[in-house]
Amino acid sequence: MSRVSERYAKALVDLSVERGQLEKVYEDIQGFISVAQNREFANMLQSPIVKSDKKQSIFDAIFGDKVEATTKAFFDIIIKKGRESELINIAASFVEQYKQIKNISTITLTTASAASDKMIAAVKAKLESSGEIDGTVDLQTAVDAELIGGFVLKFGDKLYDASVASQLKQLRKEFSKNAYIKNF
Repeated sequence: MSRVSERYAKALVDLSVERGQLEKVYEDIQGFISVAQNREFANMLQSPIVKSDKKQSIFDAIFGDKVEATTKAFFDIIIKKGRESELINIAASFVEQYKQIKNISTITLTTASAASDKMIAAVKAKLESSGEIDGTVDLQTAVDAELIGGFVLKFGDKLYDASVASQLKQLRKEFSKNAYIKNF
């Protein structure tokens, strides 16, 4: 992310905290992120052809009075400054800063097939009680069939790989060092 997006996000975080609206603004930003998933909306934000007054009217139509006054004023300023192409990055940076304030750790669990709710709850509970994670856990799940089995857990700068694919790769590496078994 760019410094510009981090600075704008920090300004919004600071203003939200000052006004006691952090939770509401976070919900608004989450709503913006879900709208920004729409390809046409994201393209409109990036387009230099669409004029800022047209973008402003689109924002008013979509968000209007559905968001906090602080959020609406923030969107208005960003559009007036011509920084709407940075809004998606600003929103992502805002979410990161919010999670830091609230002491929420984002962890990614990748499995070979979809993880059950029971497994997700067990992993989440284990992580929260392990002492490795401070605060609460925001567990994101992903599916990668190439893992064959097992799972990969990623949090912060740590990676725990308990996948079958990783174990097979390790075996191949060990067998390649063996002078008695060739071409395995």
